[in-house]
Amino acid sequence: MIRKGRPVSHAERDAGGPRDGGDGGHDDPSDPFESFDAHDRASGRAQSSGRVSSTTSSDAAASFPAETTYTRSRRAPGESPAEKDRADKSQRPVRSLKGRALGYLSRREYSRAELSRKLMPFVEEGDSLEGLLDALESEGWLSDSRFAESLIHRRASRLGSNRIVGELKRHAVGQTLIEEASAQLRETELARAQAVWTKKYGQLPETPAERARQARFLAARGFSGATISKILKGLDEDWAGE
Repeated sequence: MIRKGRPVSHAERDAGGPRDGGDGGHDDPSDPFESFDAHDRASGRAQSSGRVSSTTSSDAAASFPAETTYTRSRRAPGESPAEKDRADKSQRPVRSLKGRALGYLSRREYSRAELSRKLMPFVEEGDSLEGLLDALESEGWLSDSRFAESLIHRRASRLGSNRIVGELKRHAVGQTLIEEASAQLRETELARAQAVWTKKYGQLPETPAERARQARFLAARGFSGATISKILKGLDEDWAGE
């Protein structure tokens, strides 16, 4: 039967005295039933001739400053996550309209019309949105021409001229830029369509159903009927006339 022993002082251990409920004189330097505090107090006896003296609790506190505890705000009782998020946002510094515009433009190019739509919900009394857009253009931050170039660069490898030109029209970049972009895209239309078709299929259709399926795929990507008919031999003449 296991019996709990009382804490044994180091004096008793040094004297070689048996421990209560002893273990036959086994010289174990620690007592498994001894509390951490009692063990620490017993282990703190002074040592000499090469033994290290104990460190007081005040010295330890001075040597090891209190650890900084970081906390995060908690929701108030009954407050939903959405309400807490709105409350946190309301405490943030309000960004100026120009600061917000520069934040958008630092991520990618915007057309004037697109940036105007993005900023419209944040216009306050005294703000001049058109004046701000004019200033951004004069300072070189905003450019429809750069936006058109960026859009073509991002879309040309996957989409045909019809899709890209349609997107430029939605962004209202101006008729001159649209015509220039259209002419540029038409020059590479066949090569780009060939690359898209090869990646997707890579083999000419053998049945009318397969031919129609491939034609729908290329048409959905925005390639013209004339371009599709050059890639898919034997395609219905209706496509070539478009």
